[in-house]
Amino acid sequence: MKAPKFSLSYLDKQGDYSLEDDLGKVIVLTFWTSWCPACGVDLPLKEKFYQVADPEKIKFLTINVVGRERDPSDGVRFYRDFLTQPSLVDRGLETYRAYNCQGVPTTVIINQTGEIVEQLTDQAKPIKIIEAIRPFI
Repeated sequence: MKAPKFSLSYLDKQGDYSLEDDLGKVIVLTFWTSWCPACGVDLPLKEKFYQVADPEKIKFLTINVVGRERDPSDGVRFYRDFLTQPSLVDRGLETYRAYNCQGVPTTVIINQTGEIVEQLTDQAKPIKIIEAIRPFI
């Protein structure tokens, strides 16, 4: 299945990001909220992957699902405290719904041609992410 295209604003800086900007790379896209205990475990692990990944081959990207936040500023605080990888702000639940997410965190692995090759829920172990991206790097 083709990954739904989107263009969203960055959480921490000016400008927008479009999924099309990184076609040709494997994209590891994670939907999250600041209040989610599983996100508090999942995102720091992905941050470690992000810090050692080859940015020419893999794009790590997160989307704060602001439509599920109690207060939008909570996502900004969480990002500043725990993440350095690029993070975007969903328009309510728009992108979250376009990707048929059932909860947070949800991680979507998109191959170089824009196909979704794996969609992982909060129950996924870190090894599942490595196994999902290994064939493409």
